[in-house]
Amino acid sequence: MSKVKYIDPMIGTVGDEQEHSFHGGGKTHPGACFPFGMVQLSPDTTTSGDNGTGYNYCQNTIEGFSFNHMSGIGWYGDLGNLQVMPIVGKTDLRSGSNREVPFTKGTEGWRSPFSHANETAKAGYYSVRLDRYDIVCEATVSCHTGMLRFTYPQRKESGIIFNFSRRIAGRSNAQKIAMDGNFVSGCITCDHAFGGFGRGEGKIDYKLYFCLELSKQPKCARFFENEEFCSPDLKTVCGEDVHLLVNFETEPNEPILIRCGISYVDAEGARNNLACECPNFDFDAQLNRVTRAWEDALCCAEAEGSDETDMTLFYTCLYHALLDPRTAVDADGRYRDPNGEIHKAAYTHRTMFSGWDVYRSEFPLLTLISPKTVNDEVNSLLNIALAKNSSLPRWELMGIDSGCMVGDPGMIVMADAYLKGIRDFDIEKAYDIAFASATAAKELYGKPFKNLHPVLEQYQTHAYVPNELSDTLEFLLADYTLSQLALRLGKTEDHTYFLNRANSFVKNFNKELGFMAPRDENGDFLSVKDRYDTLGCVESNIYQQSMFVPYHVDGLAQLFGKDRLLQLLEELFEKADLGALWNENYNHSNEPCHNLTHYFTVLGKPERTQYWTRRVQKESYRLGVFGFCGNEDVGQLSAWYVLSAMGFAQVCMADDKYYINTPLFPKITVKLDPRYHSCEISDTLTLICDKDPLEYPYIEQVCLNGKRIDRTYLTYGELTSGGILEFYLTNG
Repeated sequence: MSKVKYIDPMIGTVGDEQEHSFHGGGKTHPGACFPFGMVQLSPDTTTSGDNGTGYNYCQNTIEGFSFNHMSGIGWYGDLGNLQVMPIVGKTDLRSGSNREVPFTKGTEGWRSPFSHANETAKAGYYSVRLDRYDIVCEATVSCHTGMLRFTYPQRKESGIIFNFSRRIAGRSNAQKIAMDGNFVSGCITCDHAFGGFGRGEGKIDYKLYFCLELSKQPKCARFFENEEFCSPDLKTVCGEDVHLLVNFETEPNEPILIRCGISYVDAEGARNNLACECPNFDFDAQLNRVTRAWEDALCCAEAEGSDETDMTLFYTCLYHALLDPRTAVDADGRYRDPNGEIHKAAYTHRTMFSGWDVYRSEFPLLTLISPKTVNDEVNSLLNIALAKNSSLPRWELMGIDSGCMVGDPGMIVMADAYLKGIRDFDIEKAYDIAFASATAAKELYGKPFKNLHPVLEQYQTHAYVPNELSDTLEFLLADYTLSQLALRLGKTEDHTYFLNRANSFVKNFNKELGFMAPRDENGDFLSVKDRYDTLGCVESNIYQQSMFVPYHVDGLAQLFGKDRLLQLLEELFEKADLGALWNENYNHSNEPCHNLTHYFTVLGKPERTQYWTRRVQKESYRLGVFGFCGNEDVGQLSAWYVLSAMGFAQVCMADDKYYINTPLFPKITVKLDPRYHSCEISDTLTLICDKDPLEYPYIEQVCLNGKRIDRTYLTYGELTSGGILEFYLTNG
């Protein structure tokens, strides 16, 4: 069975600035991608606002196609370099939809209207017809390369504009571009002083090298800057706003192709990537290769079901979960560290770690379906930290920790990986960094240490961050994961110290309010008006954040009273519009609420987990461009769906329990990896329901390899031993 046919990259492709997309929608893009690939070649409808991918389905013009994108992110996004736009006739020398670099002379720009009726998006492929120019544009990719095919009408003034200065949420500040016959190559420098992630606040700096070839010799080519053509004889240009216009004379339905390799290492890397992966202009062969790559990648979790909507959502979510963390090494294995030094490693160095989001479901999923990717990512984070003598990155892009969000998710992911037996990394150095981070060390390895954890006495001595509830609870979770890692490593004193600190979450419970609350510098509770107050909370409120003690749900029950906690959880879900883009009750649109569905199971009410998990699956995920109820967040929202469809949630990292819910499909087969999984029984884990789970949504009994499981969870070790997991279902 073809799995690729169920992938719909258009799901979630809504951005900001639209009445129907409060808080941004899914913010995915529809472009051509390769599994964990460096290139994401996608159309751009805008360079403006909080449209982090450059594409917003609600807009009706296209300004070009660029070779690297982020998926499902906020904070204005980044990348979007090397933008290419086919044209016919004369145009203004700006796109017309880039608010980061306004017009000085033009008015309309080179952008073109298009119709979604003439747009097609598949795994590894994208096409659209540009109405203004009557050009059909197609894109496909490999891991490090992209190919564009533009099919023109008969015209004497057909052309292609290359925008080398373009960068989402800003601009490139320097470009060095050379043209030699049909080849164009260069280096695009992006400094955070000129924008990018967080409009520069993320401090993301990088250089993109590229090498591209045109399938047809242009009849003329001219560089231009600042809406003015340069001297016609220039073959190399260095500047801050470099563009290139090449012109052709085309016959009816004549295709002109571009094949392009990119690298974040050097020009040689870009040329080699192109030669290795895209040696010719055979577009259809390239498309066949990426289609096969996706079919192979999706074999990690094969679902069988008759509901076409569920199948589409499952494979589209799995597709998004397999985009990041993406490859950051060239085909020859080289990468640059944050200090600019070039390395070649035994692992695949990766980038795009949205830590605060993805530690909750994305990495628990990847430890099951792609443990090598997890191992690569831990090595990547560790080597970045060693290069900077810092904590493991919190939100990493291009080897740089943007510092976005809160907590220490790198530590959490590292500890969870090691505890699961994913250990092909230097655990001694990883522990040194984690310990230095958690204890706010000023030095490590004889050098100043940059850490994420609070250096404040209030946290180091009393385990709270003044005025900040979210920060406090996130750091306490990191302490818990470190305590479990310390225990496994035989560091019993460290284990006791960090576990005691983690368990001090109880001190943040305001008895008068009946909820958690932030405390001031003296330890006194701040004044909070009610459970929906957002004081001290990050993208959440007091009600939602008070539930965030995933490592000690029983301890929460003791604080709140078990009956009251269960009632509060019921109210949290009952009062929520599960399909809305934002909720003050259960808010699936954002991460602090994720996995609360499974608190019921921990508290002895598994039937309520089964009920609410199915409700969230069916109401928070839909077909179409508004299909995601919030930012997709680099795979997190999708991974929650995939894991729950399998029948699980890992409520707490560094705790090997995967709590059970009713699967979404009659059968799912997970392909295990003998390099990281024991595969003691089999190299596959097959999950089978005895009845249709859509009609029988409750679990009566679970058996693993013929043995009845008399508990509401399975361990990671049990799952990765393989075999058959049977669910015996009832309708209530």
